[in-house]
Amino acid sequence: MIDSQVTIKLTSDEALVLSHWLEKLQMTDLSRVVDDPAVWAPIHRVAGTLDKTLPELFAADFDQRLEAARQRLRPED
Repeated sequence: MIDSQVTIKLTSDEALVLSHWLEKLQMTDLSRVVDDPAVWAPIHRVAGTLDKTLPELFAADFDQRLEAARQRLRPED
């Protein structure tokens, strides 16, 4: 079987929030969360791709940008 590629499109807000969550995930005891070693390759690939494409990650006001993105993504009551 030939591996084909899958493209995932995210908004800037979605990418920023996901990137931050993946970073936190990678800093934890992942063996409790990810029980299959095969999952690590795609997790690291997605996280690395986001790190390379999001200049906001290195902005001085990153915390404010992240919180604003979270607020925009949260469903309204």
